[in-house]
Amino acid sequence: MSPAGWFQFAALLAVLAITVPPLGKYMAAVYGARADGSAPGDRVFGPIDRAIYKICRIDHKREQRWNIYAAAFLAFSFVSFLAVYAIQRFQGSLPFNPTNVADVSPQGAFNVSVSFVTNTNWQWYSGELTMSHFTQMVGLTVQNFVSAAAGMAVAVALIRGIARRNARTLGNFWVDLVRTTTRILLPLSFVMALGLITQGVIQNLHGPTSAKPVDAVATQQVTQEIPGGPVASQVAIKQLGSNGGGFFNANSAHPFENPNGISNFIEIWAILAIPLALAVSYGYLVGSRRQARVLLAVMVGFWVLFSMFSIFAEQVGNSQLDARGVTQAQSTQQVGGNMEGKEIRFGPSACGLWAGATTGTSNGSVNCMHDSFTPAGGAMPMAQMMLGEISPGGVGVGLIGILHYALLAVFIAGLMVGRTPEYLGKKIQAAEMKLVVLYIIAMPLALLGFAAASVSLGSVTSGLQSQDAHGLSEVLYNYASAANNNGSAFAYVGTGTDWYTTTQGIAMLIGRFFLIIPALAVGGSLVRKQKVPATSGTFPTDTPLFAALVAGVVVIIAGLTFFPALALGPIVEHLTR
Repeated sequence: MSPAGWFQFAALLAVLAITVPPLGKYMAAVYGARADGSAPGDRVFGPIDRAIYKICRIDHKREQRWNIYAAAFLAFSFVSFLAVYAIQRFQGSLPFNPTNVADVSPQGAFNVSVSFVTNTNWQWYSGELTMSHFTQMVGLTVQNFVSAAAGMAVAVALIRGIARRNARTLGNFWVDLVRTTTRILLPLSFVMALGLITQGVIQNLHGPTSAKPVDAVATQQVTQEIPGGPVASQVAIKQLGSNGGGFFNANSAHPFENPNGISNFIEIWAILAIPLALAVSYGYLVGSRRQARVLLAVMVGFWVLFSMFSIFAEQVGNSQLDARGVTQAQSTQQVGGNMEGKEIRFGPSACGLWAGATTGTSNGSVNCMHDSFTPAGGAMPMAQMMLGEISPGGVGVGLIGILHYALLAVFIAGLMVGRTPEYLGKKIQAAEMKLVVLYIIAMPLALLGFAAASVSLGSVTSGLQSQDAHGLSEVLYNYASAANNNGSAFAYVGTGTDWYTTTQGIAMLIGRFFLIIPALAVGGSLVRKQKVPATSGTFPTDTPLFAALVAGVVVIIAGLTFFPALALGPIVEHLTR
């Protein structure tokens, strides 16, 4: 890795180490309201929250059992889906449509609505050509806020289930949703959007601007249409909320979304900040910061490992190009590595670091073409998604994922020492384990099931770049992205077909709701239990040994589930090139 790459990685770790702990402490205070019901920012945000409660007729003092909490989450998601779908289907008749784009097709609108409601933000379309400014702002950007807030609310409900004892309720979904939006996501997004604007990210309501290229004579092009739009405001929340859907088709590789190294650094920080801060919040909410450090160590460890592998794989480059002197020619320009599909202003190191962050957090934004990665480099983002959103995972869902693996690890440890497993004083029994298993198997079933069906259909495989290991990698990556609510893509295979828009939409629904509902059920089961005192036979869950056990469980489950598919895809491709 180049010295600049090392410096960037070290600087990112330093900034995260400085900013994440206070952010996590603040978020814990927002969710763990004091005895009088007050929370940080009441003087500023209190009147806004109360106005929302009054308009929406929310009883903010009444808490909900897990099934009511889940019903509220599902109802909100369903209404959000209908709203986004309707906006797309009628966008041609709605205001703020300076490019006069037409209504989106039913299949395309279904896919986009599911994508943004499930916090996936998969995009089969070019945003600047398909969506109006109204759709981008009112339909998609609003969902960037509330879908992220909903995931964070569910994570907090699960934490309450672990922390409380002899209780029945997990909080109030509507209160958690409102407070997350008004007190966390909106302030952070506002500040970040201003910062991005200073770096050149555009923010306006203009249509395309006609300009005459300097090489108009040579290219025989009279004018060039330069797009405009409310970009900075969408980019801020797409990164902070682990959304990832870009205003432009090129996503964060587009200079209007990500102009330079400073904006690139800010956006990578934003992708990682809230998922890591939620782990810190967990320590404050359960009253044990050592427990949080264990989970945080596993999250960060996986992220660093996969990011470094991607960086080195892309920095080393392609041996086939080395033999033709291409890498040597690039080195004389201080570029080096595999530069195919990458922006000169970022290079392989920044691209590999971004890939590790975006696939580890279910963010999905990209600053380079993942399909142009080397086979080994492309295998890493794919495998990281297959871990199941724990490195560090998306906002809310990342903490939910690592907690489920922690429950499974402590259950295995309990069997090994011959006593009933306990986690933070709560006995982990068959009821919880059944729900944990449902949580863990839902994503692989959607991923492998639809991928197997796709490679069996000639109409689907004919759209692949090649009928070999790389073609299989494209299919695997696309469904790994959908089932993990990630949204990134290898970006070659045509995904705008009826087959892909439908099956990926279903995979997104499975990856969201078939995981969140069992998670809330786990919280509902644990919240009713009394805490038992620790004894000499209690397996400690705040030690490096337990961190290693959790990491081992993750690797074993992911390896047994996905290694055969990876072996036929990127691993074979790497060994044969």
